[in-house]
Amino acid sequence: MSPYFTETQTADSALEEMRKILADAKTIAVVGLSDKPDRPSHSIPEYLQSQGYRIIPVNPRLTEVLGEKAYAHLRDIPFPIDVVDIFRKSEDVPPVVDDAIAIKAKVVWMQLGIVNEEAAAKARAAGLKVIQDACMGATHRKLRSQGKI
Repeated sequence: MSPYFTETQTADSALEEMRKILADAKTIAVVGLSDKPDRPSHSIPEYLQSQGYRIIPVNPRLTEVLGEKAYAHLRDIPFPIDVVDIFRKSEDVPPVVDDAIAIKAKVVWMQLGIVNEEAAAKARAAGLKVIQDACMGATHRKLRSQGKI
């Protein structure tokens, strides 16, 4: 795991921030969740669901996946979201962050390989916690194996 963290954070403090997020989160909206089981954008949310999180699919091409109603956009979800987990290209992140801010999510989590500094700064300025370039599932597994979750 190689989480992206700010220059004021150490790797340990970034991991602790992720631990707190995973410990506090109950509902995770997954932007770009796939209905194809062989894709990480399906298997990671499926794993997180198996660990007790409520996974809300956000994908305009789906109506239901993982036993949950899918929504076309974050703003369509009629209940609070703790974490917005993003499986989209880095350049597609800014409008997702705008929506995360609008729905008052607590966290924006960009999956492994996804970094957008401008969007991250905007989210932080709006009071959201931001994780970039880290797999939510792998982070959860690591922390669980250490007895920290």
